Amino acid sequence: MNFLKSLFGRNSDIADNDPEDHEEMPPDSSTRLIVGLGNPGSKYANTRHNAGFFVIDELARRFNAPESRKRFKGEISEARRGDGKLVLIQPQTYMNESGVTVREAVRWYKTPLDQVLIVVDDLDIAFGELRLRASGSAGGHNGLKSIFGLMGTQEISRLRVGIGRGSHSRAAIAHVLSRFNTEEEVGLHTVIGKAADIVELWADRGTIEAMNIANDPANQPLVPLPGASVEI
Repeated sequence: MNFLKSLFGRNSDIADNDPEDHEEMPPDSSTRLIVGLGNPGSKYANTRHNAGFFVIDELARRFNAPESRKRFKGEISEARRGDGKLVLIQPQTYMNESGVTVREAVRWYKTPLDQVLIVVDDLDIAFGELRLRASGSAGGHNGLKSIFGLMGTQEISRLRVGIGRGSHSRAAIAHVLSRFNTEEEVGLHTVIGKAADIVELWADRGTIEAMNIANDPANQPLVPLPGASVEI
């Protein structure tokens, strides 16, 4: 059971479902793929690198999505939103092979890349801050590197969830694979909730309008920084 599932009480049982047993999906302009990146397994369940998984769990909770199925080397759940469909995806490869799941899901659903959103953690953004971009480099993130490499383009929207760099004495890999501390967990619900809000905005209004709202500092989640005192 991962961190957000334990917080929100979502069942973690997963039924196998092999895509080879089904007809290929027809193109559907109302379908959007939302991919949250992380590492599978209990060892990594509560770590900062799994912020993308947390957002997918929150979206699944909001939309009362059915239990995930194992497909495309990932966990897939389809949720309805208005007249459209949100396909919620958590790759179950390790981070540096995330592109395998994305490539297969895009092929299966025949989804244009402007209807795909990747949700990732980001070391270079302060804890609690969010950034939405329509394109750009992977910025050193191995999950994005894998996706861009296999898809042959960097023109894929991504929502970055800031986890900060933590102590300067800690190596980057050690930091991303560490667990959130007690102070960070206090604000984590707010951050994940706001990230899910941005995903909904993206699905409803598209990347450009969502960027204009999401990247406005006034709309960033208000969370206490670790070690800071907060006056009520």
